[in-house]
Amino acid sequence: MVATEALKKDHRLIEKMLDILQKTAKKLDQGGDAPAEALKNVSVFIKTFADNYHHGKEEELLFKAMEEKGFPREGGPIGVMLIEHDEGRGYSHALAESIEKYSAGDNSAKKAIAENARNYSDLLSQHIPKEDGILYMMADNILSESFQEELLKKFDVVEKEKLGDGGWQKYADLVDQLAKDLA
Repeated sequence: MVATEALKKDHRLIEKMLDILQKTAKKLDQGGDAPAEALKNVSVFIKTFADNYHHGKEEELLFKAMEEKGFPREGGPIGVMLIEHDEGRGYSHALAESIEKYSAGDNSAKKAIAENARNYSDLLSQHIPKEDGILYMMADNILSESFQEELLKKFDVVEKEKLGDGGWQKYADLVDQLAKDLA
């Protein structure tokens, strides 16, 4: 496995969460409820796994390596991905705030949860194919396999630092549990 394959594996897990978000948004829009604790765990997954861990690996390791090979940080594919990461952080933050309000008993926050869940999901559903089909292919063309293997070792360090005990699998299990809890 090379580094870009590991990032694609992350994407498959994130896509499962995006599906959960879409279904939860629809349920809330139709007047249904969702367990507050499960919603809080959705927010934890997005902040910890999708943003801090996955986007962190891209921004701090992959994108920097590509920049060193001559890819511009601004104006090119990397710049577009960074803008979209920031946009996703905005939706994630607003989602977390609305979940907190809902958890405190404010049922009017359901609309904001649904809206931000949908916006985040829609953004990443368009973002991920750009990375998988364009940016990672560019990386594969300019970063040698041995360099990518070294990058993969750095990813392992990031996993231990940012995901803690249980690492990647803990978050895969969380997504499976959330699929049940929010069904």
